[in-house]
Amino acid sequence: MTNYLEFEKPLAEIEGKAEELRALARNNEEMDVEGEAQALDAKADKLLKELYEGLTPWRKCQVARHPERPHCRDYINALFTEYTPLAGDRNFADDHAVMGGLGRIGDIPVVVMGQEKGHDTKTRIERNFGMARPEGYRKAIRLMDLADRFGLPIVALVDTPGAYPGKGAEERGQSEAIARSTERCLNVKSPVVSVIIGEGGSGGAVALATANSVMMLEHSVYSVISPEGCASILWKDSEKMREAAEALRLTAQDLKQLGVIDNIISEPMGGAQRGRDETIAAVGSAIEAELKELLKRQDGDALLKERREKFLKMGSKGLAA
Repeated sequence: MTNYLEFEKPLAEIEGKAEELRALARNNEEMDVEGEAQALDAKADKLLKELYEGLTPWRKCQVARHPERPHCRDYINALFTEYTPLAGDRNFADDHAVMGGLGRIGDIPVVVMGQEKGHDTKTRIERNFGMARPEGYRKAIRLMDLADRFGLPIVALVDTPGAYPGKGAEERGQSEAIARSTERCLNVKSPVVSVIIGEGGSGGAVALATANSVMMLEHSVYSVISPEGCASILWKDSEKMREAAEALRLTAQDLKQLGVIDNIISEPMGGAQRGRDETIAAVGSAIEAELKELLKRQDGDALLKERREKFLKMGSKGLAA
């Protein structure tokens, strides 16, 4: 891993020293430093466990935004066979921040879609950092229409800071597109499973996450606004993002307790970025299990009613004092 978060700096120093010792040994075969390197490894493992067992909400935000976490494209490539991408909203353009198409997970044919942030400078710009414009949400609606027409389950992978707030997006009806996408999620008669794999930001996330089963990775976040945005509004100071993160109750653990999400998918120690393959496999297993459970109920009207009632009940549960 090449990117360390701010709170991981002590860990970076220890792991860096261990790597320096091994590099010296590679250049000088007479040096025997493996014992010292292993002692540093053990110290790093202990520190990593301490850091990740006590993550604050703000630190979880940092982990959820880590550039080396697996993104939507990584999950689709690894989990979905016979994937056929579909492009465009049949109205204005193809928004690369939203990707999706037809595929199979296991032996289940599905429509899969999600926000893609990109993995380097070029692709991040191309994908607009995962911030969809109206045509992205209209593409999602088109995919959901297709799934409904052919009775295919829908899998949504959510990872966005929020919908794109630019002038052009507003002119083309950003809020209306988000509302229509959310409405389509509620009205589709196919089973819908959504997983928040990184950031679940505001209406931009809800537009794809209004599902029969909503799951979150252990260190992902899901909130009505970013901590920085919340702090700017409430305290007129974006540096108060730590206090805002606490107040927003945006962690998977709090949201499970509040009844906003249904399940939490565990991440490897140190976050998904330290165990990409393990994380992707865990997400795939969780999606398959949820789909098989939902597909036992063949009545589309019942699935629709269950989904609507679930979202109408939100807010009825509270956190213990």
